[in-house]
Amino acid sequence: MGLGKRCTAEFFGTFWLVMGGCGSAVLAAAFPELGIGFVGVALAFGLTLLTMCYAIGHISGCHINPAVTFGLVAGGKFPLKDLLPYVVAQVLGAILAASVLYLIASGKAGFDASASGFASNGFGEHSPGGYALTAALVCELVMTGFFIFIIMGAIDSRAPAGFAGIAIGLGLTLIHLISIPVTNTSVNPARSTGVALFQGGWAIDQLWLFWLAPIVGGMLGGLVYRHLLAQKEAA
Repeated sequence: MGLGKRCTAEFFGTFWLVMGGCGSAVLAAAFPELGIGFVGVALAFGLTLLTMCYAIGHISGCHINPAVTFGLVAGGKFPLKDLLPYVVAQVLGAILAASVLYLIASGKAGFDASASGFASNGFGEHSPGGYALTAALVCELVMTGFFIFIIMGAIDSRAPAGFAGIAIGLGLTLIHLISIPVTNTSVNPARSTGVALFQGGWAIDQLWLFWLAPIVGGMLGGLVYRHLLAQKEAA
């Protein structure tokens, strides 16, 4: 598949991830009477990824996350030359999704993206549970590392065929169940960037962490699996 079509798939896949995951947080979780809560948001992120794994996995690999792309490069599963086009497509998809979400959310009187946080990721006073910078950094690093570890294992040629999307989608759900209280869960720099641009204040100031930690964690996860568990290629 040509790079243009693969990047187009990444664009729409990331759009759907942000629309589904962040959309559930902004439009549904804000109303306790609807019963979605943070468990519902965690499921929404997992379901969006699971559905895209089967919709575009055969086209682009369904990274829809710069940290995944970096991690798969480190893990030897993706060419370095295609990294930048993938990341650009992912970030643009996330920004478009955040734009659409903002248009929808603005249809309710009194909505304020800045005051609400707009599903942005944060630490310190902007962490849902009040977790400090170090805790947020460690959490995002470890969660993303294990996310790439799950992906590498699920797509391994020795793994049962056809089930990778389920493991990966449920893995992202579990990650959100663990880390929403800490950082509102990023593990995805594109997802963090899209909504931060509309929050417009502290989310942009803290965005550096949600690029640094997921990318470093993703690369570590890819390297660990590649060098400790991956099957050696035949000479």
